[in-house]
Amino acid sequence: AIRNVRRDAMEQLKKSEKDGDISEDQLKKLSTQVQEATDSFVKQVDQTVKTKEDEIMQV
Repeated sequence: AIRNVRRDAMEQLKKSEKDGDISEDQLKKLSTQVQEATDSFVKQVDQTVKTKEDEIMQV
C-alpha cells in the first residue's frame, strides 16, 4: 500500500511537470521528498512488525 501511494504521487508529479505546473527542479526536489517519506514509513512498518514478532515469540 505504501508503494502504491508512492507510485501515485510520482505519477501526479510527472503529470504536473509535463503540464507545466511545476519545473523540472521542483519535480526532482518533490520526488526526493516523496522517496524520503516512503522510506520513513517503510522503516516504521518494519520496526512495528519486528516488535510484534518479538512479542509473539515471548509467549
